[in-house]
Amino acid sequence: MKARTLKKDKVNIVTMGCSKNLVDSEVLLTQLKGNGILASHEAVNAHDHNIVIINTCGFIDNAKQESIDTILQYVDAKEQGLIDKVYVTGCLSQRYKDDLEVEIPQVDAYFGTRDLPALLKRFKADYRHELVGERLLSHPSHYAYMKISEGCDRPCSFCAIPLMRGNHISKPIEELVREAQIKAANGTRELLLIAQDSTYYGLDLYKKRRLADLMAALSEVQGIDWIRLHYAYPTGFPMDILDVMAERPNICKYLDIPLQHGSSDVLKMMRRGTSREKQEELIHSIRERIPGIAIRTTMIAGHPGEGEREFHEMVDFVQRMKFERLGVFTYSHEEDTHAHSMEDLLSQDEKQARANHLMEVQEQISYDLNQEKIGKTFKVLVDKKENGQFVGRTEFDSVDVDNEVLIDATQQYCRIGDFVSVKITDATEFDLYGEVVGQ
Repeated sequence: MKARTLKKDKVNIVTMGCSKNLVDSEVLLTQLKGNGILASHEAVNAHDHNIVIINTCGFIDNAKQESIDTILQYVDAKEQGLIDKVYVTGCLSQRYKDDLEVEIPQVDAYFGTRDLPALLKRFKADYRHELVGERLLSHPSHYAYMKISEGCDRPCSFCAIPLMRGNHISKPIEELVREAQIKAANGTRELLLIAQDSTYYGLDLYKKRRLADLMAALSEVQGIDWIRLHYAYPTGFPMDILDVMAERPNICKYLDIPLQHGSSDVLKMMRRGTSREKQEELIHSIRERIPGIAIRTTMIAGHPGEGEREFHEMVDFVQRMKFERLGVFTYSHEEDTHAHSMEDLLSQDEKQARANHLMEVQEQISYDLNQEKIGKTFKVLVDKKENGQFVGRTEFDSVDVDNEVLIDATQQYCRIGDFVSVKITDATEFDLYGEVVGQ
């Protein structure tokens, strides 16, 4: 009788949703490997593992459905004998664990957003504190997301993030500086600071906002050429971060500041603690203090109470502010949020039509701004090569969500992760084309 060969478990981590989820998956990957467990992130070979961990998103309807579809896909693979176990973690699991256990019982176990030690125990592994800061990246090492805090204390009407991520918890400055030093030693040249609310940073730990102090400390780390700030809440915006941005050449003139709407009435219903006038004043102040800064924002189309008048106020706001970068979401009616008690009168088609109209407005703004870049030379970080082109970014563009600089790979060579000087020769709404003129 032939003896059965016992193969060692191999784990594949699948990530849904935002960059904050990606960081959590990278931490999980680091902990598994640190405990001697074979693991990978989004394995290319779908049959090269026997255990799958799905890190889910529960932010809006589309994201939730995508997470559920992914769970069902791997449950089906399990039932076919292609994999042995399926674990689910992340935001969707945190929020709907009881329902999911009933609806999809084939999953071996569900875990919440702060259940990493419990998840590791499934692999007879311990949470290794000495690995804090030593995060394995799931993408090229020349850039890295850095989560500076967890959770959120804001009362926004439409947002379920506090239900899934809990209250705001800042990481100590010393811990983040150590993480940056480790990243720099491993080849990271750009840090992308992320949080649910980055401008709240420090209030829980230090009893005052200390984002400016954190940015200054990180800018001292040798080897870090760019520091990029994301998700800055506009209410109570700490203006001292602009002083640091102006003083430190390695802090990008870039700010991701989700404003969500351009109507004071809707902003009030959203419980944002601000108004259209205050937002305009803030944007003007930022641009005055940091000339040439690229401001990225997001808008929500179709929030309860948004009639034709309020929607056109938002369109007018976007037209006048001329944001360098803009993303648009359609409103998602989330249970247990404040807005869920309000009537959601617009159909999804109507919300999408408004979102499309807003993006058409932004396309023209972006096109006009990009045309002004033709003939100018920019410092560009080369991210990848695909479709016969090297793809990079200026300091005014973040990973995946903003403009890209495209360089013809048949004519010029670039090394991934290097900075090059690129002269812009052409531009479309969301892409720049250029040629390398120096290193």
